[in-house]
Amino acid sequence: MEIAELGEFGLIDQLTRDIKPANTSTQYGVGDDCAVLHYPDTEVLVTTDMLMEGVHFDLTYTDLKHLGWKSAMVNISDIFAMNGTPRQMTVSLALSKRFSVEDVEQFYDGLRLACQKWGVDIVGGDTTSSYTGLAISITCIGEARKEDIVYRNGARETNLICVSGDLGAAYMGLQLLEREKAVYYQMVEEAKKKGTAMPDFQPDFSGKEYLLQRQLNAEARGDIVQRLREAGIRPTSMMDISDGLSSELMHICTQSHVGCRIFEKQLPIDYQTAVMAEELNMNVTTCALNGGEDYELLFTVPIGDHEKIQAIEDVRLIGHITQESLGHILVTRDDQEFPLKAQGWNPLKQQNK
Repeated sequence: MEIAELGEFGLIDQLTRDIKPANTSTQYGVGDDCAVLHYPDTEVLVTTDMLMEGVHFDLTYTDLKHLGWKSAMVNISDIFAMNGTPRQMTVSLALSKRFSVEDVEQFYDGLRLACQKWGVDIVGGDTTSSYTGLAISITCIGEARKEDIVYRNGARETNLICVSGDLGAAYMGLQLLEREKAVYYQMVEEAKKKGTAMPDFQPDFSGKEYLLQRQLNAEARGDIVQRLREAGIRPTSMMDISDGLSSELMHICTQSHVGCRIFEKQLPIDYQTAVMAEELNMNVTTCALNGGEDYELLFTVPIGDHEKIQAIEDVRLIGHITQESLGHILVTRDDQEFPLKAQGWNPLKQQNK
C-alpha cells in the first residue's frame, strides 16, 4: 500500500493504534498535540539522535526491522550512559515515495521490540515527506534520582577505567557488509557489460555471524547498569561507545580535566573481530580504539571498587585516570607508550571530504 493512500494521520494511526503506555509517568501518549508526562520527584533525562540514509545506514544491506531496533537502541543507550532509566520515546520519520506502508510497519516492528525490551513507551512523533531518502529522528526521555546521575566530567585521578563487552566487532561487521556489497555491485557491472542475466549472489558471512549481530542488532547495556547498582558501584563518569573508544575516552578526559593510561593488552576483543581484521589487513587494536557503534559502556570508578568491578561479568578494567599534565597514553603490548588520539567516526568530517 502506498503511504499516500493512508495520509499522515492514517499512517500514524496504523502504526500506533495498539500502543498502550506501560509507565506510570506516561499520563497520555499518542493522539493529541502533546504527550503528557508526570515526574514529581525525579530528574528528567532527554536525548535526541538523527539518523540519515547514506550517512548512518545503508538500506542495501540493512533491513528496516533491524534499522527500527537499532534506531531505538542507540537512544536508549544514551539514557543508560547517564545511569538513568528510559521511559518514553518520540519517533519522527521523513519518507520518500519508494517506501510503502508495509515498509514503515517493518521499521516500527523493530522499534517496538527494542522499546518493549526496556519498558519504553512510544508517546508521539511526526511524519513528513523526503526527496533525499529516509531520515529518522528519535527522542528518548528517561529519569534518574539527582544523586544517581553520572556525567562525563566526574573522572578523578587514580579512578579505574572500565568498559563493558568487547570492542571493534560492530566496525568489523560494517566492513564485512561493505565488502560483500562491493562484490555484488562488481557482479552487476560485469553482467551489464556482457549483456547477461545477473547471477544469483550469496554473500559470504560464514563464521562471521557475531560481527553482523553487533552491527545490525545493537544492544543498549542496561544490564551492566543494573549490575553496577546491585554491586553498590556508582561510576564517577560514564559514556556509551558510539563513535569509538578513543574519542569517548578523550571526551571524558577533556571534560574532567584529567589524563589517562590505557593498556592495549587489556582491550576486550572478540576472536571473530581479530580474524576479520587480519583478513582485511587491518590493525585490530586500531579497530577496537576507533571503530565505533559498539554501544558498550565506558566508565570510571574509584580505585576502592577494584574488587567489586573484577567480580562483575562482562566488564573489563583497561586502565586508569592520571593527572592532566601526564596526557592521554596508550601502552602497547611491548610496553611502548604512544599518545592516544581521538580518531573515532565524525559524520561532518566525512561529509566534507
